[in-house]
Amino acid sequence: MRNQGLGSWPVRRARGTPDKTALIHRGRTRTYRELCGRIHALANGLQERGVGRGDRIAYLGPNHPALLETLFAAGTLGAVFVPLNTRLAEAELTFTLHDCGAGVLVYDRRHTETARSLRERVPDLLLIATTEEDAPREDVESLISAASNDFRDEPVAAEETALVLYTSGTTGRPKGARVSHRNAVWNALNVLVDVDMSSTEVTLLNAPLFHSAALGMTCLPTLLKGGTVVLEERFDVETTFDLIERFRVTLAFGVPTMFDALSRSPRWPEADLSSLRFLLCGGAPVPPELIRRYSARGLPLMQGYGMTEASPGVLLQSAAESAERIGCAGKPAFFSDVRLERIDGTTPSVDEPGEILVAGPNVVDGYWQRPEESANAFTADGWFRSGDLATVDEDGVHRIVGRIKDMFVSGGENVYPAEIESVLHEHPAVVEAAVVGVPDPVWGEVGRAAVVVGAESPVETGQLAEFLAGRLGGYKVPKRIDLVDELPRGATGKVDKQAIRRADG
Repeated sequence: MRNQGLGSWPVRRARGTPDKTALIHRGRTRTYRELCGRIHALANGLQERGVGRGDRIAYLGPNHPALLETLFAAGTLGAVFVPLNTRLAEAELTFTLHDCGAGVLVYDRRHTETARSLRERVPDLLLIATTEEDAPREDVESLISAASNDFRDEPVAAEETALVLYTSGTTGRPKGARVSHRNAVWNALNVLVDVDMSSTEVTLLNAPLFHSAALGMTCLPTLLKGGTVVLEERFDVETTFDLIERFRVTLAFGVPTMFDALSRSPRWPEADLSSLRFLLCGGAPVPPELIRRYSARGLPLMQGYGMTEASPGVLLQSAAESAERIGCAGKPAFFSDVRLERIDGTTPSVDEPGEILVAGPNVVDGYWQRPEESANAFTADGWFRSGDLATVDEDGVHRIVGRIKDMFVSGGENVYPAEIESVLHEHPAVVEAAVVGVPDPVWGEVGRAAVVVGAESPVETGQLAEFLAGRLGGYKVPKRIDLVDELPRGATGKVDKQAIRRADG
């Protein structure tokens, strides 16, 4: 085939396992043969409307077969897929569409009002709904029904851009990471090797696919291997238990809060989870107590570390070591390389923090239309600068200690918030915790913690301070601890530490 990218996957899968179930959504199944036919029909329909090589196709909506069909149809045409975060404000979505130059927006009908408003701000935008609406409009089903599903083999090179995935923009305007077909393929290969996935995998996807973790660490590897993806539009505790039992789910991905909610449910002790082989947990540091909770049920909660710019896998803790090395992010992905660097460019000693630098075929070459920022993101010898700090032990196992910008200096000592947060999570009453450095007239900076505690486990801030004092050096114990109902979060779901710094009082 001339197409060497993601667009070739549907054909390759359909010829290998045509009758295997590829997708399950709302109880409806689609085989790889059916999925391939729909993707090619959609690609032909899009081409008839002027979409071609290099054009950007945005998607706004929850997990749905149309998301994956649009992604692979874009890859079939040599176009670029741009998934949009549904939690963004309209102004942020407008910025993203202008920044990537999207000509098409495929949207879920629940976002109809937003889509129409966006077209007023981006006048040349072609709107295509995922399903038929009351008013006659272009929709994916109509395109697929009207177009031919004849096989097409556009020449697409592995180095061409497959997706533009926008970062959270915590340090300014969001930047679109250029994920090439090569990046996506090699990341999927890393997952297949390190997680040891099989063609019989049944993967539950109820974390949003507009994030690189759900897409790159579970969805694409499952489809590459020929497994089955169970698509769920949102996370719900009861539904998750039902789906695991009904479809005998073997693999699931989630952020710590999702796994925590499952383990706190009344159904947790009796739920049939015997089919589960792998549970991948990422997006935030995984509390040690959560790992112990799952280990007690014989479930390996595999944690790791990644970033959008690495498509996204960088480090992964194996299932066998997940309970033994609690709090660690693991070793580099099979085809990736990681090294640590001090601020002066030298290599830190064992267990000394340094910035994570990563290189490999899964690492992007830069940001969409951001040449200066792209250049600044890499070292002179081509390693991507993560901005994150980690230590590595004598066995090559890494432990994340925080962001460079989050580290603060108290009385001349470096303090890493991730270390304090990890210890706070060991307290049985603590559900979530975040620590920041704030100015202090005596020490320069001191810690400030925002903590969410369980309703069933009331605790005083003084008790939490005593708990920390027994486990950490005095300069690391936050001078102030606030009990809050929830941690402030940005549009991507990450904790907004600037909001904690700005909190009154």
